[in-house]
Amino acid sequence: MSVRVLGIDPGLTRCGVGIVDVSGNRSARLVDVTVLRTTPDMPLEQRLLSIGDGLEELLDRHKPQFVALERVFAQQNVSTVMGVAQISGVAMLLAARRSLPVTLHTPSEVKAAITGYGSADKKQVGTMVARILGLAEIPKPADAADALALAICHAWRTGAAGGALPTTSVSGVVSGAGSAAARGTGAQTPAQKAWLAAERGAAASVAPRSLKR
Repeated sequence: MSVRVLGIDPGLTRCGVGIVDVSGNRSARLVDVTVLRTTPDMPLEQRLLSIGDGLEELLDRHKPQFVALERVFAQQNVSTVMGVAQISGVAMLLAARRSLPVTLHTPSEVKAAITGYGSADKKQVGTMVARILGLAEIPKPADAADALALAICHAWRTGAAGGALPTTSVSGVVSGAGSAAARGTGAQTPAQKAWLAAERGAAASVAPRSLKR
């Protein structure tokens, strides 16, 4: 059994949206990914309407079972925070109208779930997203990869797709599917290979610098 998750990396200028199907063995398949855009010269209400219409069309076309949003956090740029919060509100309203559960995930949560450590940079996250989904290239722009990472993170961290929840190893790497792959239990799915690579990479590296978003 698989679940469909719609991930949203909210923003007024660029709003990343990624939809994935995730199975109980944590393998993930790309359904759709896009970036909804508006320009700063548009009236605020029209920007909200435009992105809202785009989200609504994707929700109705793909019919996800869960919605995952990036949690708003403090930044120096107040206008950016306001834009993220406004789009988040629109997204939550649209999800609520469809009786879809919404879960907020912090950037650190997403990075830890996807790469194995919470201070990974955007390139590392994008690389892992591409590997997990079996893509030849990293989804671009970064908003698209971030939205897909949110969707995958939600399914993996909440156990929405079924199966055992990931556990945290001594090294701090979130493990589960990767550990199963390391034990050689059958053919490795893309997700299992990604988990195993994350475990090995984290064990061999020093703490990476944090990403300024």
